Amino acid sequence: MGQAVEAIGPFAHEMAMDIIDTAAAPTEGVDSAYPSVTERAARQVAQILANEPDGAMFRVAVNGGGCSGFQYAFDIETKRASDDLAIERDGAIVLIDPVSLTFLKGARIDFVDDLIGRSFKVDNPNATASCGCGTSFSV
Repeated sequence: MGQAVEAIGPFAHEMAMDIIDTAAAPTEGVDSAYPSVTERAARQVAQILANEPDGAMFRVAVNGGGCSGFQYAFDIETKRASDDLAIERDGAIVLIDPVSLTFLKGARIDFVDDLIGRSFKVDNPNATASCGCGTSFSV
């Protein structure tokens, strides 16, 4: 299955309610204005959401703070704001608010399992620097 990106609400006017299907090639032909979710991340999100109430969604946000100025935040939501960007891949729904979207343009949301542990990782082309653990960044 591929990835679909849907913009809704007032922010959608500018994005023209785009839905992007990346089933054939997840990185080719995707509008770089949108972040993408890897298959590994979608599987992990689906596993997390399976233990949550029906209708739960996974939110990725950018907040001020961290050792580099901004930090990524991950949370479970049961309501979607009218201006959220919703990315659906393999049954997992990832929400991103419009302010965070400006920092996540072209980013790739992944899930890694390495020596230091399992975690979501954001490969962000907008970050000019990041901390050693990868949870905070500057632009």
